Amino acid sequence: MSKSIFIRNASQLVTLQGSSNAPLVKEAMSELGIIENGSIWLEDGVIQAVGLDEELALMYKDRLGDAEIIDASGKLVTPGLVDPHTHLVFGGSREQEFNMRLQGATYMEIMNTGGGIHSTTRQTKAATHEELFQESYERLNQFLLHGVTTVEAKSGYGMDWDTEVKQLEVARQLNEKHVVDVVRTFMGAHAVPKEYKENPDEFVRVLIEEMIPKVAEMGLAEFNDVFCEKGVFTPEQSRQILEAGKRYGLTPKIHADEIEPYEGAELAAEVGAISADHLLKASEKGMKAMAEKGVVGVLLPGTAYFLMAESANGRKMIDLGVPVALSTDCNPGSSPTVSLPFIMNLGCLKMRMTPAEVITAATINAAHAINRGREIGSLEVGKKADVTIFKVENYMKLQYSYGVNHTHTVVKNGQVVVRGGHLVEELSFSKN
Repeated sequence: MSKSIFIRNASQLVTLQGSSNAPLVKEAMSELGIIENGSIWLEDGVIQAVGLDEELALMYKDRLGDAEIIDASGKLVTPGLVDPHTHLVFGGSREQEFNMRLQGATYMEIMNTGGGIHSTTRQTKAATHEELFQESYERLNQFLLHGVTTVEAKSGYGMDWDTEVKQLEVARQLNEKHVVDVVRTFMGAHAVPKEYKENPDEFVRVLIEEMIPKVAEMGLAEFNDVFCEKGVFTPEQSRQILEAGKRYGLTPKIHADEIEPYEGAELAAEVGAISADHLLKASEKGMKAMAEKGVVGVLLPGTAYFLMAESANGRKMIDLGVPVALSTDCNPGSSPTVSLPFIMNLGCLKMRMTPAEVITAATINAAHAINRGREIGSLEVGKKADVTIFKVENYMKLQYSYGVNHTHTVVKNGQVVVRGGHLVEELSFSKN
């Protein structure tokens, strides 16, 4: 049993109360449920009480001496941040491609010459399980230092059975050994392997008839994702892959309309995807379809920023009623960052989202994008004790003072794991 924690006197306590059943949309994305001079009592890894400091101090007056008290005076307290789209487990890096893009090469041009995804695939295949685990573990430490307490992790840098399994098994081990929760997504349909370039339908058959059933049988993933893009997987191929996943209990996700308009947003609504991600070129028809079906739009402004492309139209999506979330898209080729707070800054600066909307997008809506809205993403009684404390007085300053890691303290599952901006060294960072 962990020691009780009493976080007191927050300048602003962002609760997002009442948002557990569905992601927030439109004006509701700005309703943060702020309690000024607020406090929160955590016990046994669960939130026990949320309210005004004087009320909680009175409620727990006989137990204050036994609790760890964290003074949040002058600070912002939010739910632990949630990153719903990452490629956490990979080998190597691709800094040389960054230089190529600065000289004019496009993402697809690099990929078609053996770079891009194919480069990371080669390096991931060559890496051992232990090497991938250690590299990814360090990345999770960095996520934690930026206030993130839950991440989604995709496979997809194998596109063959052995490497896909290796990535997913590493992700499962990370979830067991690291304090950050890691949610797994199968993305065998990340690209068409070179050996199937002349017959991509055969690779689709392999995915549908061989890989997806095994992933489900082995319990390796919860979600099934596909890169629906011209030159990768067509909308019809993507539909087949996602429907096959559904038959085996894998919830659909989709990389949609990233580089060209390709009806990915429409397909997400049609197949009942939990989220459609990227959406830089999504049509208004597709946005409206997503809004109608409640598909979360996971926007990745860091990817557009790194690729020097125009960001998705987050403002329009919110105004049309799409529930919007934000993510780093952490990956070695198009978004090599673990800073979700910086992505939130970009949400304001590149997509005209408000400071309140980006808080919602990186907490409760991100939680709903990975089917965790009833467990995390808001500060409500009964939810996991995942809390981030920022060294700013209010939520607007978190976005105003951009490009700075303001994370001061992180509590995960009722344990203080970051204190004063540093990892707590005496912890083993194990859930066991």
